[in-house]
Amino acid sequence: MAFSCLRILADMSALHITTALLGLGLAVLILRWIRRDQLYLGHGLFWIAVAVAAMVLGLWPRLIDRLATWTGVFYPPAFLLLLAVLVLLVKALHSDLVNTRMRRNLRRLNQSLALQEQRLQHLEDARAASTTPPETP
Repeated sequence: MAFSCLRILADMSALHITTALLGLGLAVLILRWIRRDQLYLGHGLFWIAVAVAAMVLGLWPRLIDRLATWTGVFYPPAFLLLLAVLVLLVKALHSDLVNTRMRRNLRRLNQSLALQEQRLQHLEDARAASTTPPETP
């Protein structure tokens, strides 16, 4: 087992090792941010998946070649770039959906607060009117 791991490391180029280590470092950093509640868990899971993908592609660089061949793309780096653009496009769309939902909820919350403030003002006005003694001329 240890011998096979050493053989895999010996066959890897510096770029592949660097990519795998960057993916691992990114995963550790994201887990730290999630743990400290600096990154929402749902968003963190996406970035963990990106980090794992970087680690996998760093450890098995021929995987992108096989995926490109399987999908009919003849130039694997172009396939990798296409995947990256698609992932970022989906992430941007998801962020827009979340942003829209948050804005809608904030607008509803502001409207509800305005109605509550109006009701409170009416109650205060009614209480003030009922507790003031009648004026004598």
